[in-house]
Amino acid sequence: MSAILVSRNTRELTCAALRSVYESQDGFLKEVVVVDNGSTDDTPVVLPREFPAARYVRSESNLGFARANNLGAREAQGEFLLLLNSDARLQPNTLPQVVSWMHQHPECGVAGVQLLNPDGTRQNSIANLPSLATELLNKSLLRRLFPRRFPGKERQFAEPLEVESVIGACMFIRTSVWRALGGFDERFFFFLEETDFCRQVGERGWKVCHLPQAQAWHGQGQSARQTPASVRIEYWRSRYAYFQKHCGRLTCGVLRVGLWVRLLCDWLASGLLVVATAGKSARWRQRWDLTSALWRWHLRSCPTDMGLPR
Repeated sequence: MSAILVSRNTRELTCAALRSVYESQDGFLKEVVVVDNGSTDDTPVVLPREFPAARYVRSESNLGFARANNLGAREAQGEFLLLLNSDARLQPNTLPQVVSWMHQHPECGVAGVQLLNPDGTRQNSIANLPSLATELLNKSLLRRLFPRRFPGKERQFAEPLEVESVIGACMFIRTSVWRALGGFDERFFFFLEETDFCRQVGERGWKVCHLPQAQAWHGQGQSARQTPASVRIEYWRSRYAYFQKHCGRLTCGVLRVGLWVRLLCDWLASGLLVVATAGKSARWRQRWDLTSALWRWHLRSCPTDMGLPR
């Protein structure tokens, strides 16, 4: 078993994630690789000192999530890869549950677990492959109206099920599958790299499965909350990249027009609410700042120097 963790200025969270791997209730010989994506905090000092058994790989710049995981997995020797976000923690029995299940189901190339909030409530752990419906309509409404087509946290699953894609915060991948596909597509800097990978897994004939009996706690973007506007830009950039890779020009054009209409409505509505509340509502002020940042990014032709630092 090879565990890959990517960290950027999340020293305390990464330490907790690493402890959950080492304290797992199993007898596996674990290979652990931490890729430091250009951290500017004390991560380079603390992690090697606190976890000398882990292989620490330091990059002086932010390589992006896809490239950093590819770097960490390049020399992995385990039969399975565990890609674990720095803001996630395994439950003690998660590793043996998933590995045992994947041994019994060789047709499964990727397995995801049930992600939990700190209070134990369920997070969305299953993702449909992006489509015009998922990107232009309300995802929560789709899950409620069409639960079989759009499975989500609203349903309690008793048994493992095959899905289109899983959320990559805690993701198990058969190493042979990873190498057959060449890892993540590095065109995705941050967001949707695991979705694109799961799509390729399905197209090659392997299964992507959600295992509800295996669980992990997930901070759900704690590391990203430091720079919300930059993170939002990266999501839009990856969304465009996904559609350009997998869809035709007509679909990409409809997506852009639909997203711009939604963005304009959101920008106008949040701006009016900022004025109506005399700027005292932090929620609407932040919403207006985010939509304004997205408009500036589009008006500058979506440059790479806007978003997360490279």
